[in-house]
Amino acid sequence: MRTTAALAISALAATAASHATFQELWVNGEDEASTCARLPANNNPVVNVGSNDIRCNVGGTKAAGAKCSVPAGGTVTVEMHQQPNDRDCSKEALGGNHFGPVLVYMSKVEDAAKADGSSSWFKIFELGYDSATKTWGNDKLNKGCGKQDVKIPADIAPGDYLLRAETIALHTASQANGAQFYMTCYQITVTGGGSANPTGVKFPGAYSANDPGIKVDIWGNSFTEYKIPGPPVYEG
Repeated sequence: MRTTAALAISALAATAASHATFQELWVNGEDEASTCARLPANNNPVVNVGSNDIRCNVGGTKAAGAKCSVPAGGTVTVEMHQQPNDRDCSKEALGGNHFGPVLVYMSKVEDAAKADGSSSWFKIFELGYDSATKTWGNDKLNKGCGKQDVKIPADIAPGDYLLRAETIALHTASQANGAQFYMTCYQITVTGGGSANPTGVKFPGAYSANDPGIKVDIWGNSFTEYKIPGPPVYEG
């Protein structure tokens, strides 16, 4: 195995050209494009887990143009690309050795167009590291045109939610504040469903800079397993 230092240098060299954002949303196979996405101003990551930007990215309190209607129990597909409006599937979604997990959260709000992300969030999806195949959650994004399917819990109460899609790039995470967080919030309205209101966590607060899934050396010879940060997935 290559040394940690050599791999970290290689990862840093690829960093500038390999940032990305979640941009589009599909609902049960229907392309909603970016209509309900609070698109970040650029493709740079958030690196401070104690900042309010960890909620919905820099400028993430600015409302999107619409809300996407999603049936409880339905499937949404979040879609990530390196550059705005570039959905070229021949390009990796993130690339540049930006290996890491993919996580998706929801937050029940009164009005998705006005919510600032300060309410509680519950996790509905996570995909981390498979030690058998040595693949990461965002390897699937890179191989699948930036797309990840996520099922909306069937029992949650109807109404407005923020849907938060995130990947954490860990290529430089062995150093303090080296993890890179790429997230976008989507404004959705859930229809149908039940009455469940899952307990959640707050951002900032859910992550610590020293969490084993955030400050971690993925290049070292001793790396064999990965602990995904945040709460457990709500099964519903």
